[in-house]
Amino acid sequence: MSEIIAGVEIPESAAVDEATRLIQKMTSPLIYHHSRRVFVFGVLHARRLGLEPDPELLYLSAMFHDIGLSTPFSDVEQRFEVDGADHARKFMLDRGFPTTAGDLVWTAIALHTTPGVPGRMGPEIAVTNFGVLTDVLGWGLDELDHGQVDEITGHHPRGDFKNEFLQAFVEGLEHRPETTNGTVNADVLEHFVPGFRRTTTVERVIGAPWPS
Repeated sequence: MSEIIAGVEIPESAAVDEATRLIQKMTSPLIYHHSRRVFVFGVLHARRLGLEPDPELLYLSAMFHDIGLSTPFSDVEQRFEVDGADHARKFMLDRGFPTTAGDLVWTAIALHTTPGVPGRMGPEIAVTNFGVLTDVLGWGLDELDHGQVDEITGHHPRGDFKNEFLQAFVEGLEHRPETTNGTVNADVLEHFVPGFRRTTTVERVIGAPWPS
């Protein structure tokens, strides 16, 4: 029997079922519930905007988008978004998805924190970003039906989401602060990690090994 939340049907496939179990087992309840909300919010925005993302690819993008914040998915010194993207693509290719599908999900996850770009790309990439923006920053929340929003948060509670989400970022990034260069993630470390100060782009340009 299909699972439906706020009028949004959770896609049914072996990959969806396995990804759901994996994320629920290997990440915190915070990340699991956030990822599921991102999918449902994303679908609602897609309907509102006339976009038609592939439900299975959108679901996989949503479920894997934040796994790079935690071990064992953060074993490489790179942006956490790329960690998640790499693991999602490998998950898909290992299960027979075409390379094009793996690359699409990779891009949706890798760009999900990049302001202003994903929304101009394909529907899966744009809608993943829209779902993230809604759940984290409240973007577009006033465009959604309040009853549907209540149903979503009833199925996947927010709890103390703001504080716990920021703490998850600190714990996932404070040991690799250089990977936050040029990203919104540096804001979190600068706010919460004593002594951390980002190196600005101006400083990088002036300090480049050129005479002029």
